Amino acid sequence: MNDIKTLGGIEIIVIAIFALFKIIRKSALENTSSEAIRIFLLSFPNFCEGVIGVLTLTMIGLIISKYLNIGYSVIYLLATVIAAIYVITQELKFHNLGGKNVYDPNDLVFSIIGLLVGYTIVHKLQPRINT
Repeated sequence: MNDIKTLGGIEIIVIAIFALFKIIRKSALENTSSEAIRIFLLSFPNFCEGVIGVLTLTMIGLIISKYLNIGYSVIYLLATVIAAIYVITQELKFHNLGGKNVYDPNDLVFSIIGLLVGYTIVHKLQPRINT
């Protein structure tokens, strides 16, 4: 369970950073003329969504692995693929399950980077669950 707690702790940090950026975004957008900063402020939540999706699905997969004989590397990959399907189809406007979404290629790029970072985290940590 310690590995799930570690992933949960990372997730809480990402959520806190996400919330901070949501709080400062409006005033920061009003006070900057830099296009790069504007793109970052508007697309950063998509990065967080990708990371959080992979971490959450990995934690769920670890719990399920207690009852099914699923290899950990399969869980990491499957969690990333399921998160990618959700996040990318949302960015491409196949659904609006996460709220009203406007297509922006920068959002798609940030989402994919977030998915890759999430996968890298679980791949490096190699979280396990005691059975």
